[in-house]
Amino acid sequence: MKLVLKDDKSNFIDVSDALFNKSFNKILIHQVLVSYMSRNRKGTKSQKSKSEVSGSGKKPWKQKGTGRARVGSIRSPLWRSGGVTFAYKKKNYFKKINKKMYKSAIRSIFSELIRKNKLLIFNTFDIELPKTKLLINKLKFIKFNKILIILDNFNKNVFLAARNTKQINVIENRFINPLILVSYEKIIITVNAFKKIENSLYEISRKNF
Repeated sequence: MKLVLKDDKSNFIDVSDALFNKSFNKILIHQVLVSYMSRNRKGTKSQKSKSEVSGSGKKPWKQKGTGRARVGSIRSPLWRSGGVTFAYKKKNYFKKINKKMYKSAIRSIFSELIRKNKLLIFNTFDIELPKTKLLINKLKFIKFNKILIILDNFNKNVFLAARNTKQINVIENRFINPLILVSYEKIIITVNAFKKIENSLYEISRKNF
């Protein structure tokens, strides 16, 4: 498969059909996205049960003869400052996804981006100064609001220029994930960044097939 470069339309890049011509596996991608987002859930809520609250374990008064209701402990959930009957404990929301499923989802997402012309490949992507106006002018040919720029190395000018706008995000290729790939209307990627992603996917693909 040949993809034309946006900044040099007389040139193109060869990409592997085995990696980037996959069908859109909606079920797999949903499963991977749920797993990825579950990693960010903080199940930190925790309550103390009867056995965990502070207080004496001594019986407050004898069982019979006082005229009062029988009580076994001041830590009873019926008492003020007592334990919680069904105490909520810290929960781990982690959902395991193996490497093969994760890489397959990434290949499927990139294949869909290519089919829908949402992936724009540049030979290089840079601006002269770290100014948001320069970055917006460079991207004015894209009539979409949310744009993701994937670079192979840290570019100070581009990163600083994109920091002042919520519509443009800049990351290095090693930080890509399924959620960020499906969250933007257009994705700009440099040739070197794309090749690095392709090599990492090819290594996994070659092992599995």
